[in-house]
Amino acid sequence: MQPPSTGPRRPPDAACERRSEPVRSGARELALFLTPEPGAEAKAVEETIEAMLLRLEEFCSLADLIRSDTSQILEENIPVLKAKLTEMRGIYAIVERLEAFVKMVGHHVAFLEADVLQTERDHGAFPQALRRWLGSAGLPSFRNKSPAPVPVTYELPTLYRTEDYFPADAREAQHHPRTCPRPL
Repeated sequence: MQPPSTGPRRPPDAACERRSEPVRSGARELALFLTPEPGAEAKAVEETIEAMLLRLEEFCSLADLIRSDTSQILEENIPVLKAKLTEMRGIYAIVERLEAFVKMVGHHVAFLEADVLQTERDHGAFPQALRRWLGSAGLPSFRNKSPAPVPVTYELPTLYRTEDYFPADAREAQHHPRTCPRPL
């Protein structure tokens, strides 16, 4: 082995160049053969990128659709729902007042029914009707008429007026608030 020369390099001579030329061309061909064709790989990468961009565009359009639906819900449907909620609360209040009214009417009916039963017991309405029926059947003991009843004055108890709760005229309903007494 020769020690490397430290001096200036000499240009290669022509014989040396002729020998190295086939080596160089072979090296170039080998380099071209070993270097992958950029077109095929680039095309595959480009197709992958295009597919990803298409998916990204679909995702963005879906996100925009969801965003617009959410905006529509927030701007249109929620105020409608709030209005319906307020309306339903009013309906619930009316139903509660109606329930209180029905309960009050039930108390009045029970009171009047008890009063009617007591009056029938006091004045013998049922036995007198039974006597008439039996007297018409031809039984002589029941033909005797009972003494004329003493007229009793009946005083109707103070009751509610339906017109106070359910006015017939709509204008009257606006001027008179419908209030039912609280349930007992």
